[in-house]
Amino acid sequence: MDSNINIQLPIPPNFEAKKVGEVWRVPYQEIAISARSWKEKYHIQPALRDKARVCLLLIDVQNTFCIPNFELFVGGKSGNGAVEDNVRLCEFIYRNLGVITNIIPTMDTHTAMQIFHPIFWVNKAGEHPIPAVTNITPDDIIKGTWKINPAVAHSITNNNQDLLNKQAYNYVQKLTQNGKYPLTIWPYHSMLGGIGHALVSAVEEAIFFHNLIRESQTQFELKGNNPLTENYSVLSPEVLEGFDRHPIAQKNTALIEQLLKFDAVIIAGQAKSHCVAWTIEDLLNEIQQVDINLAQNIYILEDCTSPVVVPGVVDYTETADAAFSKFAASGMHLIKSSEPISKWLKIKT
Repeated sequence: MDSNINIQLPIPPNFEAKKVGEVWRVPYQEIAISARSWKEKYHIQPALRDKARVCLLLIDVQNTFCIPNFELFVGGKSGNGAVEDNVRLCEFIYRNLGVITNIIPTMDTHTAMQIFHPIFWVNKAGEHPIPAVTNITPDDIIKGTWKINPAVAHSITNNNQDLLNKQAYNYVQKLTQNGKYPLTIWPYHSMLGGIGHALVSAVEEAIFFHNLIRESQTQFELKGNNPLTENYSVLSPEVLEGFDRHPIAQKNTALIEQLLKFDAVIIAGQAKSHCVAWTIEDLLNEIQQVDINLAQNIYILEDCTSPVVVPGVVDYTETADAAFSKFAASGMHLIKSSEPISKWLKIKT
């Protein structure tokens, strides 16, 4: 086993917990100088020398989900969940720089005209659905409660309105048939090119620090930019085929294969009830097809993720907890970021 696993590093002075819930510019050159000094002081080796390869998979640790007053802030039970989670996450990264081989952040990535955004749909009065409170079912389309906004066909299907209608109805129907949540209309969020799409500044800084110290390139994985399907999980979109059974999207096969080759995959991010849970669910499905023993290589930082909770409206805490219990029963590990990594990370070398 790597000797680094028994060494917990201190938190570097550049980290300020009180700033984790804010957006700011990472001073890259200053951090680069600090990283070089930190590496020399603690004799941290490049990642390529790791005997055991450990991946930290970060799900959607972006401003849109993690900064108060942004579009889909994940408050969790405490009301400040994502901020508290990211304080612990940053500290975890800094303390375990010598153990983490690769960091893979997923990036929820959207444009305005997508099937889950208000502009995509209109009612008989030409009004768009109210985000976060509107679900669309096959019956809603059949009855004409909601229909495709004809204007978006110009951008999505080259003005082919009939094709777009068929694809949209097929999508909503497939969600129902597959036992998934109905199509939820979300506020515009994670907009490509916008500040909400960016990583949380404090997390970006921690990842950049790791990138330079371990000489390990951060691997960004974009998801969610297909206009005709949601993509809660980074490993697979919600629907793969259109009405004509031709593919409209595909699994992220390369990432699936990569994750299964790591000696350990540690997972954190937002939201516990949605993108985190469904990414792990997809990973578990792949593991079950290959070798169920691989589930023992998966570690979930349970205190670095929160469920979607909107007081008085919806609370997905029980749903998220049930999913995590299932993951634990499969052989995956639910662990706390504050615990020394040597106590729970089991790696054969």
